[in-house]
Amino acid sequence: MNSVTIIADKDVQWKESLTTESTPVRRLLIFAAFLYLTLFLFIPLVAIFTEALKHGLSGYIDSFLNEDALAAIRLTLLVAAVAVPMNAVFGVAAAWAIAKFEFVGKQALITLIDMPLAVSPVISGLIYVLLFGAQGWLGPWLAEHDIKIIFALPGILLATIFVTVPFVARELIPLMQSQGREEEEAAITLGASGWQMFVRVTLPNIKWSLLYGVILCNARAMGEFGAVSVVSGHIRGLTNTMPLHVEILYNEYNAVSAFAVASLLTLLALVTLSAKTLIERKTASATRLKSQR
Repeated sequence: MNSVTIIADKDVQWKESLTTESTPVRRLLIFAAFLYLTLFLFIPLVAIFTEALKHGLSGYIDSFLNEDALAAIRLTLLVAAVAVPMNAVFGVAAAWAIAKFEFVGKQALITLIDMPLAVSPVISGLIYVLLFGAQGWLGPWLAEHDIKIIFALPGILLATIFVTVPFVARELIPLMQSQGREEEEAAITLGASGWQMFVRVTLPNIKWSLLYGVILCNARAMGEFGAVSVVSGHIRGLTNTMPLHVEILYNEYNAVSAFAVASLLTLLALVTLSAKTLIERKTASATRLKSQR
């Protein structure tokens, strides 16, 4: 065995000693992770479904047959159906502009996109009340024209759109920046129109990240509480989303119905998590295939 081989073997052993933990340490870390998840995730999930089914399956189903519960479910789905596509379109446009072009105010646009992550949702709701409330800046003008935003559907939509703005854009910006502009420029050079370039070049390259951002955006839209609570007015059957309906039921000591509606939100979250995991696998697989070409 020559000296080069000995040095190489020692180098491998040295790297393994840095990157490989002993068996007891690995087991301890795994145990700590499972213990943490059990205490703060699994046990609460079991508690939610246990309380929701406390009066049996018929009692569980009856919790959703209440007109207020059905109205809250419909409103939640409606708000998500409006807010998510709008933020998807905005996210693609903003990511395209930031990743592909240089312009004055680019950093300001990035800061504005990140703002909902830094501002408390309650504060964002109060801003809309200040703007559109009866005593707000635009309140008297809106009242004169019989336009209602606060304590109505438009206010809930505005609050939800605000808090979900960053999710799609923030998923796409780093990806589109890493991809560069070469493929789009080549498509334009070959005679493709702007729409053809987007559909045949850009969209296939970003589709998994776009879908991932849409899933996160949808999860936040359906689960938002703080901003919606401020602008909704808590009007039963009209402006209560599912999270607000859960709060009202719990405050009225109707724990079974509250946990039943909460379990539906939990199921939606689990579906979202499953879709998120699938998208991550698809993205990783697509990245590997592209790197092998």
